[in-house]
Amino acid sequence: MTLQQVLSNFEQKLATHNQKLELNSVLHELAVFTPDIPLPGSGQTYKRWQILAQIAATHLGLAKCFESHLDAISILRELNHALLPKGLGAVWAAEGPDCTLYYEQGYCYGRKAWCSAAKDVDYAVMTYRDQDNQSQLVLSKMRESGVQIDLTGWHATGMQSTQTAKVEFQQVPAELVGKAGDYINRAGFWHGAAGIAACWYGAATRLADILLAATKIRTSSFQSYYLGQISTQLMTTHSLFQKIADQIDNDPERSHEFMIRILRAKVEETAQTILTLTGQALGARPFCENPVFSHLAADLPVFLRQSHAAFDFEKIAELTRKEQQLWHL
Repeated sequence: MTLQQVLSNFEQKLATHNQKLELNSVLHELAVFTPDIPLPGSGQTYKRWQILAQIAATHLGLAKCFESHLDAISILRELNHALLPKGLGAVWAAEGPDCTLYYEQGYCYGRKAWCSAAKDVDYAVMTYRDQDNQSQLVLSKMRESGVQIDLTGWHATGMQSTQTAKVEFQQVPAELVGKAGDYINRAGFWHGAAGIAACWYGAATRLADILLAATKIRTSSFQSYYLGQISTQLMTTHSLFQKIADQIDNDPERSHEFMIRILRAKVEETAQTILTLTGQALGARPFCENPVFSHLAADLPVFLRQSHAAFDFEKIAELTRKEQQLWHL
C-alpha cells in the first residue's frame, strides 16, 4: 500500500465516522513510510514538505502528530543519539507553569503539558529545564507504569483528534539527548519550524481545492473574485517554499531563521485569508456537510496559533536590521 492509498482510505473512513474516528491505527500505518521521507537538509527538503502538506490536506490532526514523529527522528539523528527507538515518536517542547518535568539519575519526574497523541506514541523527546535553567532534551518510553495521561484539559473542537494531554511521569526511565541548549541552537530547529508551516499550507490548499472544484461545476463573478485572490496568495507562498527549501539544501548547517520566520508569517497570512474567503464564497454548506472541509476549518485556526504573531514580526524586524539589500530588484 502506498502513502496516498493510506490517506485515501483514511478519508473514506472520515466521511463515515466523522468525529469518532481515532488516529492511532493510521499513524502507525504512516510510520511504515518513515524511512522514505527525506530528512531536512538532505537535498530533498521540498519533497519532505510536499509529503507533510499532502497529509495535512487530508486531515490536519493526523499531520500534526505525524510531523511530530518525523521531527523526533530528525532531532535524534541531528544530535547523533546512539540508538533510535522503535515505533511512533513525538516531540513535546511546550513550557510554562503546567510543565514541571525534570530528570534525575536516569529517570523522569513531574508533568509535561501540551502532549499531542500521548496515548498513541511509543516514545517522546521532551524539553525540561535543568538546574541551570537551560533547556535540555530527554527521551522517555511511554509504555511504562509510571506514565499517567490526563486528557480532560482539552475543550476545543479544533485539533481534538490529536488527543492532546497532560502527562505525569513518576520515576520513568529516561535518557538525556544532546547537551543543554541543543534543541533550540540546532539548525534543524528552524528547518522543523518550516515543516509545521508546510502542514498549515497543505490544509489551506485543500480548502482552496474545494472552492476550485465548486467553481468548475457552477461559478459566479463573486466566487471568481475570491478564487483569484486565493490563487494569488497560494502561488506567492508556494514559490517561497521552493526558494527556502533550496537554501536549506544548499547550506544545511545554517538555520535560515530569517527566511523561515518570513515563510511562517506568510503562510499564516495565506491560511487566514483562505479560511475567510472560502467561507464567504461557499457559504455554510461545506462547514456543515463536507467532512474534510469541516475538520480543516475547525482544526486550522487552532494549529495556526503555533505561530507567535507579533513576537515573530518583532524578531523579523530585528533580523531585517542585520541584513543588506533585502527588497531591491
